[in-house]
Amino acid sequence: MSATLIVGLDGTESGNRALAYAKKLANLIGGCELLVVYVIEWSPYTFQTAEENSQRHKRREEEISMAMERVIDPAVTSLKADGINARGIVRHGDVAELIDAVAVEEKAEQIIVARSSEGGFVKRVFGTATANLVMHASVPVTVVG
Repeated sequence: MSATLIVGLDGTESGNRALAYAKKLANLIGGCELLVVYVIEWSPYTFQTAEENSQRHKRREEEISMAMERVIDPAVTSLKADGINARGIVRHGDVAELIDAVAVEEKAEQIIVARSSEGGFVKRVFGTATANLVMHASVPVTVVG
């Protein structure tokens, strides 16, 4: 039986550190799959014009394609080159909710993410995706600094 580990990437260097840790962990566990997840933040509460709504689907598809090309595909290719079973997905929505939902859907053992580097007012008022994930995830979360 194979263990599945979810790795949340954000396209930054801190995300790369989370990926490196997940790779190390996968090698220690053996027989492990890494599912690399990138979430494009999107809120259903964003107000848009009728013109923006008509273009929304096209933009969404472009964003998914760009995230796959720039973040997910290079990560998965690198992992596979190192002999690790890996695949990747991109989703739109709330980062913490979707990473947890993927973990539940995939029956993952653990989620690995980077500590957020966001600071200032937004962080104090709303928290971070990482903090929300740690507080509400259905499986253990490892936060890489």
